[in-house]
Amino acid sequence: MADLAYLSATDAIALFRSGELAPVELMTAVVERAQLAEPAINAFTDRYFEDALDQAREAGDRYARGEQRPLEGVPVAIKEEQPIAGLPWREGSNLLRDNVATQTHPIVERIMAAGGIVHARTTTPEFCCAGFTHSDLWGVTRTPWNLEYSSGGSSGGSGAALAAGSATLATGSDVGGSIRIPASFNGVVGFKPPYGRVPSMPPANLDSYCHDGPMARTVPDCALLQNVIAGAHPLDPVSLPAPAELAIGEADGRRVALCMNLGDYPVEPDVAAATLRAAEALKQAGVHVEEIELPWTRAEIMAAAWAHYGAIFAPMIEAAAEGRPVLRYTNDFLTRANEAGTFFDAMLIEAKIQDDLGEVFQRADALLCPTSGIPALLAGEDYVDTPLIVNGVRLEHNLEAPLTIPFNIASRCPVLSVPSGLAGNRVPTGVQVVGRPYDDQTVFTLGNIIASANPWYCTKSWSPPI
Repeated sequence: MADLAYLSATDAIALFRSGELAPVELMTAVVERAQLAEPAINAFTDRYFEDALDQAREAGDRYARGEQRPLEGVPVAIKEEQPIAGLPWREGSNLLRDNVATQTHPIVERIMAAGGIVHARTTTPEFCCAGFTHSDLWGVTRTPWNLEYSSGGSSGGSGAALAAGSATLATGSDVGGSIRIPASFNGVVGFKPPYGRVPSMPPANLDSYCHDGPMARTVPDCALLQNVIAGAHPLDPVSLPAPAELAIGEADGRRVALCMNLGDYPVEPDVAAATLRAAEALKQAGVHVEEIELPWTRAEIMAAAWAHYGAIFAPMIEAAAEGRPVLRYTNDFLTRANEAGTFFDAMLIEAKIQDDLGEVFQRADALLCPTSGIPALLAGEDYVDTPLIVNGVRLEHNLEAPLTIPFNIASRCPVLSVPSGLAGNRVPTGVQVVGRPYDDQTVFTLGNIIASANPWYCTKSWSPPI
């Protein structure tokens, strides 16, 4: 049997059902891989390995009795930002190092109820406000593909753990690309669901930019976890009824608009070449791909985002910090957000962006673009004083490198980030498949074609050197 640490969740469940593999064997392999990888990548905040092994043995008994649940026995790493009652809830900040959660996040409830085993919690930057993952509390989290580079953020620990084989499934959250950036930097799959599809907790659930979602190594695994966590929850009044279960369908005859720069985002040559290869994979599958331009600028997108963050996200961080000093990159984020325009100014820009996307979706089933213009950010660098230059263009903030924020603005659009290739520095690249509002099925169907073009985690040449 292939390396158990990289076994997909869907394959593992099939083997559990047939009796060819016991859940405790998979959990043992994942724990052993984590113990090997953690000193280098630093993806976990908390480990529950012994309890997880006990739960895996119990899962084996449930299979033997025919009482298995949808995720029975599967190791799932949970982003530390998503609370579990009675356990620490520190959000990447030393200021909250003694904080203990009193509630469990709805998606964690659902994962546990479905038989998923929470074996670890994953790292974030302070208050999840950066496109990289490092903090004074937890140190630096790195992509296992090249330890000189960050795992991305803010769900960086989840992305790194999946890439290292230290988790089979993982969770993330996304207010500016925080699922999709680490998906790209680690060569895994991440889904930003449309607003309301997955329940969250107040007050963040009322912020249309905010999305909790699944991460995995394969598109079918991502769909498996999404099917478990989606649907209305009694404590989230904006959550939507559960849709039909996701399944990978046929893509022949669909139309995709390819936009490399989303207006004027700079994109490195390695990323552009990988994006074109992703488009070619779609063409080979019978998808009609047409390259387009969008009349957007980074300046207007970031103006909208900073005003939105200034109205909602920044006050939430400030309330948690209670006037105490935060990290440099957090302070930089707060300063930019608090100096931005009004919420109404943001709405005017957001309306234009959504109108432009609406025009695209009049003639295309989906939009394809890079996830990030740069393969990865340097590990441990906060880019407060150091300039971030992408393809010769100097950026004002690290969140301008990914091409993700437009789709937090257009929050009803489902977006799947899938691997597209390896850059020259042996860091993965990713592309985003952006769907029409609430058309989740199309992005999974198209994303699976792209993700299947490379044998990720199946051969030495397409897996990190752990």
